[in-house]
Amino acid sequence: MFTEGLDSNALKWVRQGGAKKDIFGSLLTQRSKHDTTTSLRNGGRDIGLAQASKFRSGHSSSGVVPVSQTVHVRENDSGSGSDMDISPDSDDEVYSGKYSVKSSRQDHKIGNDAATKPGHKQADYGKVGNHSISSLSRKEAMQRQMNSAVRVERGGGGILLGKPGRTAAGIQSDTSASSLPARLPTFHASGLGPWCAVISYDACVRLCLHSWAKGCEEQAPYFLNNECAVLRDAFGLRQVLLQSEEELLAKQSSELISEGAALKSKKTCGKLKVQVRKVKIGLDLPPGCSFSSLNLSMIKVELIRQHFSNLNSMVISGWDEIRKVRITPRIPANGSFPQQSLAYVHASTKYVKEVSRVLRNRVTTSHKTSSSYEAVQETYSCQLRLKSISEEDAIRLQAGSGETHMFFPDSIGDDLIVEVHGSKGEYYGRVLAQVAAIADDPSDKLRWWPIYSEPGHELVGRIQLYINYSTSEVENNNLKGGCVAETVAYDLVLEVAMKAQKFQQRNLLLNGPWKWLLDNFASYYGVSDAYTKLRYLSYVMDVATPTHDCLALVYDLLLPVFMKGDSKKVLSHQENRILGEIEDQVQQILALLFENYKSLDELSPSGLIDVFGPPTGLSAPALASAVKLYTLLHDILASESQLKLTRYFQAAVKKRSRRHLAETDEYVVSKNEGSLMNPEGLSTAYQKMKSLILSVRNEICTDIEIHNQHVLPSFIDLPNLSASIYSVDLCNRLQAFLAACPPSGPSPPVAELVIATADFQQDLSCWNINHVKGGIEAKELFHSYITHWIYDKRRALLDISKLDKVKWAGVKTQNSTTPYVDEMDDQLKAMLNEYEVIIRRWPEYAVVLENAVADIERAIAEALDKQYADVLSPLKDNLTAKVFGLKYVQKIAKRTVNVYFVPDELGILLNSMKRMLDVLWPKIESQFKSWSSCIADGGNAVVGEHLSEITVMMRAKFRNYLLAVVEKFVENTKMQSTTKLKKIIQDSEETCAESDVRSRMQPLKDLLIKTMDHLHTVVEPHVFILICRIFWDQMGKDVLNFLENKREHRSWYKSSRFAVSILDDIFASQMQQLLGNALQEKDLEPPRSVMEVRSMLCKDSANYKDNNYYY
Repeated sequence: MFTEGLDSNALKWVRQGGAKKDIFGSLLTQRSKHDTTTSLRNGGRDIGLAQASKFRSGHSSSGVVPVSQTVHVRENDSGSGSDMDISPDSDDEVYSGKYSVKSSRQDHKIGNDAATKPGHKQADYGKVGNHSISSLSRKEAMQRQMNSAVRVERGGGGILLGKPGRTAAGIQSDTSASSLPARLPTFHASGLGPWCAVISYDACVRLCLHSWAKGCEEQAPYFLNNECAVLRDAFGLRQVLLQSEEELLAKQSSELISEGAALKSKKTCGKLKVQVRKVKIGLDLPPGCSFSSLNLSMIKVELIRQHFSNLNSMVISGWDEIRKVRITPRIPANGSFPQQSLAYVHASTKYVKEVSRVLRNRVTTSHKTSSSYEAVQETYSCQLRLKSISEEDAIRLQAGSGETHMFFPDSIGDDLIVEVHGSKGEYYGRVLAQVAAIADDPSDKLRWWPIYSEPGHELVGRIQLYINYSTSEVENNNLKGGCVAETVAYDLVLEVAMKAQKFQQRNLLLNGPWKWLLDNFASYYGVSDAYTKLRYLSYVMDVATPTHDCLALVYDLLLPVFMKGDSKKVLSHQENRILGEIEDQVQQILALLFENYKSLDELSPSGLIDVFGPPTGLSAPALASAVKLYTLLHDILASESQLKLTRYFQAAVKKRSRRHLAETDEYVVSKNEGSLMNPEGLSTAYQKMKSLILSVRNEICTDIEIHNQHVLPSFIDLPNLSASIYSVDLCNRLQAFLAACPPSGPSPPVAELVIATADFQQDLSCWNINHVKGGIEAKELFHSYITHWIYDKRRALLDISKLDKVKWAGVKTQNSTTPYVDEMDDQLKAMLNEYEVIIRRWPEYAVVLENAVADIERAIAEALDKQYADVLSPLKDNLTAKVFGLKYVQKIAKRTVNVYFVPDELGILLNSMKRMLDVLWPKIESQFKSWSSCIADGGNAVVGEHLSEITVMMRAKFRNYLLAVVEKFVENTKMQSTTKLKKIIQDSEETCAESDVRSRMQPLKDLLIKTMDHLHTVVEPHVFILICRIFWDQMGKDVLNFLENKREHRSWYKSSRFAVSILDDIFASQMQQLLGNALQEKDLEPPRSVMEVRSMLCKDSANYKDNNYYY
């Protein structure tokens, strides 16, 4: 009736169901059917994957060019991929047969004409970008699609996100987001043919008329105006329904010819005939350890023991019967030897026959009794069901019974689940047989399938199943005149509404007249509220993204369904199937979100950031929605649900940790050893390791912020959870890095790394993060290196301290010291400055460093002695106890007058020692004292103790050298009688005047002045003052010793008083003259011995025998 009034061409077009099919469209449909199976065989559900090797090798996938992108996560993937890791996965991008646009392609009479009408643009599934597939070559179309897809790797699977501008390396490309098509759901109902479209169109028109008749003048007229043009165009029926003559004449014939028609969509239906043959519980023994006729898993141990026991008893009883056999030979009397031999032969024969009879009877008896002890095989029962049906509908089959059952899977994406139970009802495990894997090779009917015990996924045995898979194809377009279910019509109306309102991943809500039409359609035709929400949600999940608006919508749609109580009993079989698929998809999107909870981006089309980067410091809005949705789907108080959610976040932390560690992977492999020997390369490496620590610290800080926002359930202690993983991974990476690039010393880059590591550990403690075994312990990481650094530095400075005599011969600084002292002091200061950061963090290393410095200072003193051994050799006699030996007597006898003057080199030595004792070493000691204040009490070693010992030793040596020089000066005064002070006092009479004593002391005065003048040119003022005062004291001691030995000769007291007074004038005036204002008042005070002489001469004088008296 619809074809009346049409011309011959139009009639032919209607009868064929559309325009002529183009060749490329045919290839698409055929390829789609093959790719559907390939997708599901690879573990996908309602979507396809691409092999990673193809994309990594630079090959594009061969096959269809998908327009609508889908989010896919393998159900069986236990782990997730790296956060923002990019990796394609499968050879072909294909989609499930049930929901694929290509496998259930819409007739062009329904879709193409609607797309040509202005204001009613419909999604064209035969276009890529703005170009028709039919006008592109396969290569060009595939290249366009490759430029518009991004894959984010999740473990072994892949997620096709439709992200703009993402390449395989995770780098932003030049493709802009606006130039890429939006992700659209799979409109499966649109491929059911024109008859279903006509029925749905008719239902909508009747609904609008019914509403308009009841007075609904707002929404119904929108669809009824202009002869229902909106509905006709939306359902694509303009070319199916009768048209007026004006409409036909307005159409150009060229448009009718060029508009290709799609192939009739065929729906593949399969059935499974299943039989359980054998069940084997237990793992097979390895080769060489098994017996072909004995399977320990099938035989009871008790039966084996009975077999051995019966065998043992049979052998014993048989042997006893054999021993009882007695045969006596019948030997004739007086028989010959041959007759006797023959008798024995007859007896032996009879004995053998009797033993054979006993053995034959025993074997027969054992065969009769052994039948009751044969191995009894365990019997097993199996419960079989399809994943798409409920557990209550499971079928029970006995293994080996020959029973069969026919199953009808909903789609090729369904699974056959077999639960294995023992004869006593004990549960062994389950088998998951994918229909896609069975359909991949239907000729292989008899297969062994592994039995796994959950939740540990432990292999416990095998089961042999006989599965006969057969398929039949039904042309959907042959359904003309048949009944169309209300739910099918609703599905088509829903898809039409989505197309009209441009439904996609960021436009998930329907509104306006179309929402009114859907609500009233469901109410008027009795479509349940649960079905409407679940069906709408199935389309939402096709384009779902980990964003707040999407997850909030999913929660709002699922909540009423779950609020009905036991949904499996309340919902219909179809609704339960849809709900099961939705739950799987929701679990996948939740897993994607939780495992990328720091990479969420509400403004991104995919919901994830384009490029991996540092966290923002705040929780994404989608995280709270995800937790709310997870709580709806799971019993949050159950330990399994809590463990599952915890593992999501653990996987997320591990992924981000791997991404951060990837920045330093190049430094822990052996290939770059040559480049790392370069100082610049080492510096860069240590800076990257420092950046790694700072990045990890930033990650934990963000986790603390998220935890403080109380977004997650209370059992998720995110800071401790993430810190435990980050700390262990970071510690392992630092250990590997330090082993690959060992630090030679505390250089600035190394010191910065040490500081960053110690600060990180301190921050964890301040944040109340629980310590985890194998986590960061900065001191343990660097302890061996620090002690090795100090040892190497000590050894290097000890080598430097070996003074080169030629290098420093006759060289002195402006302080009249050897440059060697200042150079070694600079080395020590540089050493202390290097280890400043180490000691400030761990003051206990100050003791180790102090020991090294003390050894170096001791080596410096020894090196000075060796360097100036030539000028110190004349002082050797004076360095020991004074004994007037033969050598001194010989000098007097020969009357060789060799007045001793301090050599220049000796002056340099004394100046250097004085500078070390007063200036250089006190600074080092004060540095260690400041560090010692940071050390906690209770340590055995005292910082600075070893340095004090070296200082005391050096000060004693310096004093001995000064005394030896003064002894030489005193010896000079005793070389001649005119300069001997005792001789001058003895030769002076009691009545002599002071002028006589002064004139007698003139030669001595000249010698003293000459000695002091030369000494002033050699040593520094401080050393000069010390030597002069010691010399002054020694001269006073000579007078004191003379007076103590000659107490009875008081006549010499007067001359002694004059002599001491003159000595005071000589030393004081000469020192004043040479040093001027550099002298202090105490420097001019008489020394202790002079004061004691005055005390002896004046009884009322004070006692000056204090040992601390200043020279």
